[in-house]
Amino acid sequence: MVAPATSSFSKDQQHPQWASDRQITNRLLQEDCNDYNLAELARLMIRYAGFPGGRDIQADLEKTLTRWQLSEAQLFEKTRQIHAQGEIYHVRSGKRDDWT
Repeated sequence: MVAPATSSFSKDQQHPQWASDRQITNRLLQEDCNDYNLAELARLMIRYAGFPGGRDIQADLEKTLTRWQLSEAQLFEKTRQIHAQGEIYHVRSGKRDDWT
């Protein structure tokens, strides 16, 4: 009997933005809930939803939701309201909004 071949698709991948996302996630774990932090949390949750990797970031994003006593649905409802009010992200001298 031959063992089934393992697929490289089953291995976790590292997101190209992992290093900067890790810094943001660390900050979110320490800071209080405010409009900017809510937007950042939602942005990262969208980025890592279904991503085959970044398990440490995914777990810490969930911890942040719990600490802020929010469900994912509540987070997305709040951030829809925040974005409807106007720009939460402002481009500063050459920096770009990072929704990729």
